[in-house]
Amino acid sequence: MAKFMVTLQLPVVFTDDFVALIPRHRMVINRLIEENVVEAYAISADRTQGWITMNGQDTEAIRQVVQKFPLYPFFTDVQINELFIFDSVSSRFPPISLN
Repeated sequence: MAKFMVTLQLPVVFTDDFVALIPRHRMVINRLIEENVVEAYAISADRTQGWITMNGQDTEAIRQVVQKFPLYPFFTDVQINELFIFDSVSSRFPPISLN
């Protein structure tokens, strides 16, 4: 299974409709994390961009998942890039403790 980086552009102004969907959106993201479809989810401090590391068969499969996000209609841009290398602390073995 391939890894992808999804880059999202969020609206500059969050409408009441957008804010009302945030809890449902987070439930979907949490479920996808539990299913190992989403590995990492981040939103910039200024709340204008988001980055999601996802696992999937191909770009189209990832796009289909992203299009089901409750907040998808509000995204102003979505880019999906397949990753060649993805390394992180969480993908490594934990340090050995001799205690």
